[in-house]
Amino acid sequence: MNEMKNGFLHLLSLVVIMSILAACNGADRSTVPDSTVIPEEVNGDRNRQEDGLYRFGVEPLNITFYAHYSSYNMPQWGADPSSKWIQEHMKINVKAIGAEGNGKQKLQKLIASKKLPDIIWGQRDSDLERLRGAGQLVPLDDYINKYPNLKHWAGSKILNLLRAEDGKIYYFPNYYTNRPNGNAGYVVNKRIYRELGSPRLETTDDLYDYLKQVKRTYPGVVPFETGIAKEGHGIDQLFSAFKEDNFSFTRDYAVTNGDQMTSIYKDEGFRESAIYVAKLMREELMTQDALTQTEEQVSEKLMSGRVAVFASADPMKMAMLANAELSKNNPEDGYFFIDPIYKEGLDRSRIYPGTYNILGWNVATITTSAENPEAIFAMLDWMTGPEGSSVQMWGPPGPDGYWNGLKEDGVTPSFTSKYSEDSEGLAHIQSISGDMVWVGNTVFLDQTKSKYEALLPESKQNWATYWQNKVTWKSQGDATPFINLHPMPDSEQGAIYRQVKDIWLKARADAMFGRTNEEVLKILDLAHDQSMAIGFQRYLDFITEKWLSNLDLLRSE
Repeated sequence: MNEMKNGFLHLLSLVVIMSILAACNGADRSTVPDSTVIPEEVNGDRNRQEDGLYRFGVEPLNITFYAHYSSYNMPQWGADPSSKWIQEHMKINVKAIGAEGNGKQKLQKLIASKKLPDIIWGQRDSDLERLRGAGQLVPLDDYINKYPNLKHWAGSKILNLLRAEDGKIYYFPNYYTNRPNGNAGYVVNKRIYRELGSPRLETTDDLYDYLKQVKRTYPGVVPFETGIAKEGHGIDQLFSAFKEDNFSFTRDYAVTNGDQMTSIYKDEGFRESAIYVAKLMREELMTQDALTQTEEQVSEKLMSGRVAVFASADPMKMAMLANAELSKNNPEDGYFFIDPIYKEGLDRSRIYPGTYNILGWNVATITTSAENPEAIFAMLDWMTGPEGSSVQMWGPPGPDGYWNGLKEDGVTPSFTSKYSEDSEGLAHIQSISGDMVWVGNTVFLDQTKSKYEALLPESKQNWATYWQNKVTWKSQGDATPFINLHPMPDSEQGAIYRQVKDIWLKARADAMFGRTNEEVLKILDLAHDQSMAIGFQRYLDFITEKWLSNLDLLRSE
């Protein structure tokens, strides 16, 4: 995220100073010692060198990093201001190992080589679980108790949810939280909306009428942009418009029905949304290459203003930059968020275009191939603390940067005037360094920026933070009970899951291009029958049990 220029030049010989904290419940966010980078000696106080914690900046720490995502490409370490500052001041060098377009195949190659990367970053799924079960991941419990930040900011509930069957913790969470967060929703082009008379845009009927108006008036504009629809973006948001309390979405091919999880194909809300999506596709009201386009192509359309409405699981990242670009010449142009679209008659307060869970997004793991796992954990713990988070989110500290060190409480960044005066530069920095936030601390980041932004006039507030506070954070549902539902691949349910997924991917694509409402429903019914024939019910029973178990665990905390 942000930049740090020439700040803290007196911190050239670096060490990490962290105090061991008692366990906390995550609710109290009072002052906590951070893994502060300090000179090797401060007024002769050698206790800082004798606390047993890993010291950065003395010897280089070289780390190999693999992101288990087929489409993820880590930015060049040291090329952006944030990672450059970490590289220069803390002597940390991170070398990326790419997935080469096929994450599963790449991971198999790494396993076969018998030399895993130091860090594997990815979903809490069966691939990481297999590594854990094979003894190839390092348990983190001792480090969690030794270093302060994760233990303090996550709290016991999150840490307990991370425990494996053996009672140990192997996963360092990313964007963990104790409150709603997320960016899913709908973004609207200001100029087009203004020129069309700023009509009511609340219900699915309103949206449909608006998109038709856009198509008639602006032939070169995409009325409804989905983003990467093959991953559910855009179409999942439309599904949410037709179903109250929709927390599971399509990721499990199931919905809750009383105390059971049942087939998504028979869910009335999903069936209505599939018909709606197909209608938009037939009438060319949504992007016609929704299943094949790349993020770069989506970004280009947004940057040039050729999108009227954009819905996605995270439209913030691309829309933030596009808004800055379009508002350069005319502050009245750009993009804005609207409240979630809903079907007339539903309770709008129970419509969630996106979800969050208290464990956050994904996890970082340290493999047994790492020569110094404690040093790697110390780096991750620093990154998730106030100082590390600030470096990654707001760039290098210093009077010429966006923040100039932490205040006396050791937690709150001291923001400079540049924070509010250079929103474009801030957005650019965050668009790069954001891809290197592997252990994001949601509570710290959200509370910090929201508290500071509230002191600024609206015209000076960060665009993303403004809309998060106004719209997106209020409209995300708690999906914590649905974590870790998927079965292991080598189990009976795992084999069923793979076949069900294949059926799902084909059915979703076919339904998007259904020529009539009847054809769409036939596609869904056929997918349901095919899934049931290969054991779908056994899979549904399995994830129902996991879901109920999660509910019991959450109630017990």
